Formats: sequence, C-alpha cells, structure tokens
Amino acid sequence: MALLEIKKAGDTVLKEICQPVAKIDNKIRRLLDDMAETMYEANGVGLAAPQVGTAIRVVVIDVGNGLLELINPVIVEREGTAIDTEGCLSIPDIFGEVERSSKVTVEFTNRRNKKQQITGEGLLARCFQHELDHLDGVLFIDRALSIQRGESK
Repeated sequence: MALLEIKKAGDTVLKEICQPVAKIDNKIRRLLDDMAETMYEANGVGLAAPQVGTAIRVVVIDVGNGLLELINPVIVEREGTAIDTEGCLSIPDIFGEVERSSKVTVEFTNRRNKKQQITGEGLLARCFQHELDHLDGVLFIDRALSIQRGESK
C-alpha cells in the first residue's frame, strides 16, 4: 500500500465529473487499499478518487464502523434534512454548515464485483453525500450555507 497525495481546492481534477469504473481489477483494488491508507493517515472519514487525482467513481468511507469501499455508488433514496458542519481533506482548515438529507440509501459495487445496498443516517448519510458529490465535481463549499476558517465545532 502507498500514501497518495491529496489534491487541494483549485486542482482541476476536483471539478471533474468522474467516469464509472468499467472493470474491477487489481488496479482498482490497489487504489481502494491506497485510498483507505491515505484517508486513515490524514484522519479523515471519507475520501473520493478525484481527491487523489483519479477521476473515477470510487469512494472509501469509515465513520467508525469499519471501512466501506464503494465503486460506482448511486444514491437511490433520500429522507429528511439536517444541517451540520463539514470539512474536507482537500480544503484544509475551512468548515461550513451544509444542509443534507438525514438518511440516504446507496447502491454500489464492492471490490469483489458484487452489487450491494446500504442505508446510512447521521454522519454516515452526510459522508455518503459529501463523497458522492466529489464524483460529480462538487465540493462542500459549493453547497455551504456559511463558511468559517479554523477548527470545526
């Protein structure tokens, strides 16, 4: 495994609409491993492939319940709304209040090429939406109701 460079706001890859993964092979599995290692090293809870310079639809998430690896994820159901503070590894020391759905269901393919579905609430739902936004070239600051510098609340 290897640590990858996390791209910062202003890098054009962060504004790209990412391409679907056509074939899950060892290259994709290695990318998932490297992304997870990079996310943990940076003390993040989620990381999308464009954040490490690869414009494909791959995300890793761990909000404390174990690693989730999502290939070609799509939100298929949304419920409720909630406003909370978000930050991003690609936008250090900037935080913002963002309105998101409070519960979402995501369909995706795992590293073994099996279709799966997962429903998340609270932080997990927020993380799904934040990371999937990255796949469409959207940063949390594009959605933020307010933005502040410094530590999160």
